[in-house]
Amino acid sequence: MSKQPPLDSPESSLSTTGQPGAQPSRRFCVAPMMDWTTPHYRYFARLLSRHTLLYTEMVTTGALIHGDTERLLRHNAAEYPLALQLGGSDPGELAHCARLAEQYGFSEVNLNIGCPSDRVQNNMIGACLMEHPDKVAEGVRAMIEATHLPVTVKHRIGINGRESWEDLCEFVDKVSAAGCRTFIVHARIAVLEGLSPKENRDIPPLKYNWVYQLKQKYPHLEIIINGGIKTFSECHEHLQHTDGVMLGREAYHNPWLLAGVDPAFFNSETPVTSRHEALKAMYPFIQSELDRGVFLGHITRHLLGLFHGMPGGRQFRRHISENAHKPGAGLEVVQTALDKVRLPRTQTEAATSV
Repeated sequence: MSKQPPLDSPESSLSTTGQPGAQPSRRFCVAPMMDWTTPHYRYFARLLSRHTLLYTEMVTTGALIHGDTERLLRHNAAEYPLALQLGGSDPGELAHCARLAEQYGFSEVNLNIGCPSDRVQNNMIGACLMEHPDKVAEGVRAMIEATHLPVTVKHRIGINGRESWEDLCEFVDKVSAAGCRTFIVHARIAVLEGLSPKENRDIPPLKYNWVYQLKQKYPHLEIIINGGIKTFSECHEHLQHTDGVMLGREAYHNPWLLAGVDPAFFNSETPVTSRHEALKAMYPFIQSELDRGVFLGHITRHLLGLFHGMPGGRQFRRHISENAHKPGAGLEVVQTALDKVRLPRTQTEAATSV
């Protein structure tokens, strides 16, 4: 297997093969988010934190089996540790895709039991499967038998009509009996009729205490908490009761938060000491993607929050937003945008503002 390249070396664009690391730590994770946790975002996130566990967007088993597998699973070895999230319910298809996850070098394969959209419900994918714990258990068992990778499940605490504590415990009992040892729990129910996916991320009330109680009831299982977490102080509080935390929107809109993760949660030095340093470290990767024919805007949309709250941050975002989409836009757009941001007084920004 190939040696993992240094972070400042893009290794000829996005690799389709790689070397998975050791068993990934789930102490701090970034959630899988459709259209957001793309390979471009993940490469940038890895520049900011060496230890955060990153997840792909959800990929359906049907798309992997019948679509462009190479494109859907392409990633850079610098992204490790990296988990592949699958959407599906057919045991045979899940097993096949779990084998693909191992073949392509991922560190973990995760099953989505949390997405509430109508489109995936119609295909028996996502949160609707909370109503069918036996079917989830069957799929998880097939995945475990098909791969040496850790197989994990990300789920809600319930769905409308099946939202009691007893229902949640039945789900965990059956899926853990199938061999799953890691449960990533979004501490809200999903309302499958009447709320949009966006509303499902905000309107159902958070019940963190239910996730805490799961860990108490199942001390032998790894329980990761997810949902509405924004600050490190909140993370440390949750870690008093669970094995790990998963952040979503906050880690995307405020990516600099990740620069504080390694010292705050892994007793390790931060890879970068300033936002300017982090962005400049992206230049070789950006150029390599441009050389492949990728539009600049597809990359830079993930960088817009880097200077949030800093002098010149608004001008940075505006310049990229107004210019990255233009034909022929290149690295000079990012360089000019960076010039609009005032240099920090100190080169040790990381974690101090989080």
